[in-house]
Amino acid sequence: MQILQNIRVTEKKIFAGERLRRLRERTDIKQSQLARLLGISPSYLNQIERDQRPLTPRLLERLARVLNVPTTYFADSEDARRENQLKEDLADPLFRTLPGAQAEVQALVRTAPAFAEAFMTLYRAYTTQGEQLAAPATSLPRFPYDEVRDWVQSRQNHFEALDRAAETLFEENNFSTAALSQDLRRHLRDAHGITTSTAAGLLKAGVFWRLNRAARRLHLAEDAAPESEIFWLAHVIGQLEHKPLIEKELRRVKFSSEEALGLARIALANYFAGALMLPYGRFHAAARAVRHDIQRLQRQFGASFEQICHRLSTLQRPDLPGIPFYFAKTDIAGNILKRSSATRFSFAQFGGSCPLWNVHRAFARPGEILVQLATTPDDVTYLNIARTVGRGGGSYLARPRAVAVVLGCEIRHAELMVYSAGLNLNNPAAADPVGPGCRACARTQCRHRSVPPMGWTLDTGTAERGMVPYRLIGGT
Repeated sequence: MQILQNIRVTEKKIFAGERLRRLRERTDIKQSQLARLLGISPSYLNQIERDQRPLTPRLLERLARVLNVPTTYFADSEDARRENQLKEDLADPLFRTLPGAQAEVQALVRTAPAFAEAFMTLYRAYTTQGEQLAAPATSLPRFPYDEVRDWVQSRQNHFEALDRAAETLFEENNFSTAALSQDLRRHLRDAHGITTSTAAGLLKAGVFWRLNRAARRLHLAEDAAPESEIFWLAHVIGQLEHKPLIEKELRRVKFSSEEALGLARIALANYFAGALMLPYGRFHAAARAVRHDIQRLQRQFGASFEQICHRLSTLQRPDLPGIPFYFAKTDIAGNILKRSSATRFSFAQFGGSCPLWNVHRAFARPGEILVQLATTPDDVTYLNIARTVGRGGGSYLARPRAVAVVLGCEIRHAELMVYSAGLNLNNPAAADPVGPGCRACARTQCRHRSVPPMGWTLDTGTAERGMVPYRLIGGT
């Protein structure tokens, strides 16, 4: 622990008044009742809810226990995401006349999160419309994907009801991780009268599986990886057995389009599949026992590297939380295909991601696990691991997709990770200065910058030359 204390990490005070008030009202608890349960005065609680006093670590633990939520519920990771996104939106030249107002942005996000979300939704709709007008008519808008992705992240990539339903199904049917494929096939046959078989040509047609309800047969793509087959079987079981639970979860949020609603439905079925493959209690205990060694967890559960990483990022059950991770999947061109975060780590909305991020170097060293210490502009240091994932396409002409994943947690959790072995944790200079992407990054002196940050004035005078062919003067 002494080593970890030496690393330069900013522990920020947690002001969570609005979140606490909304949660208290949602659970129908009066302010005086909650104050009594917490052992504090009503006036003190009132000051906390008005953001006049921060939450202390001891009070944070008590609140989480009394209200049955993880302590991360009150952490500022979601506020940090909103702040970064709102600052990036306001840096658009459209708002160039607005003065720089970091304190005002923080206050807006903290006291009126619904208004902040509404503004950002409106701005995303505006930018999407512009892209559609500028793009060919056949282009598909990004907006539904962004909407669902942000929704999943707002839930810290954890859906407890589905998670528990999957775990119950696994335990009550005495499924085995060593023979899960056979168990799931047998369950589909016995519970739903559906038989499974492999079918040639599906992968070539871009199809993983096809369910023929009339013939009561599930066709799985031939030559698929065993862990992929298990995931598809679990996905179909989730659709068949837990549709009401999925729809109940979807009714809690209002999506802007049928496309977004459909994508969210698929996302929840996928979530159930991952939870059935890697049941929470068993997986949580195994991860702690092996210090989150992903390769050992792969062997124990018969899952892929990506599946293990993604499941680790979902372990946010209130009564048994795991390490808060962020997770991302990217292709070789730098496009982020999947992302979620239970940490303060945020992703840029526009432009590419930071070139110093170790996930980009993974493509040069395929199959190798790359470990990195990285510090973000808000002075939080992360332990990141990255690796290419996927497998060959089955033939020379298949052109397999090149993708990589990255999993990261704050440095204060490093002692629980096998990947911290051998790292110089007590030297801040050992951490790479990683940002959310050049357009959103505040590091003006970075020699790796490709474009100016949004909202800054450029000085292109010739009196001097820096690392980039312009100087930056102030920001909006």
